[in-house]
Amino acid sequence: MDSQTHSYRTGGAECVLDLTDDVRAFVSGRGDGLVHVFVPHATAGVAILETGAGSDDDLLAALADLLPADDRWRHRHGSPGHGRSHVLPALVPPYASVPVLDGRLALGTWQSICLVDLNVDNPDREVRLSFLPG
Repeated sequence: MDSQTHSYRTGGAECVLDLTDDVRAFVSGRGDGLVHVFVPHATAGVAILETGAGSDDDLLAALADLLPADDRWRHRHGSPGHGRSHVLPALVPPYASVPVLDGRLALGTWQSICLVDLNVDNPDREVRLSFLPG
């Protein structure tokens, strides 16, 4: 298995960051297999969704409804509502696996691989890409 880590800066705001181009470059020319995208953080996740047409903002809005940034969370440190970021991986898992066919991601037409980050206290993120040949 070949693996590499990419670093991203998500800033001080909640975000859905499109990783597709980096994942595509990682698998390019590798043949058939499976790419696994993993975020080794307790407060971030990986989602496959359409971006650029409002779905990324809709996801953040839905997560805000499900996980409000208020003082209800038992896990309390950092900014208000930080505990919700620790619940996020139960809803948006910290990983995704995508088939690779002939060195190309086998995503649907509008699908993108995205980092989902609600944690405004930690703007530096690592994402591990691993390729398992078929």
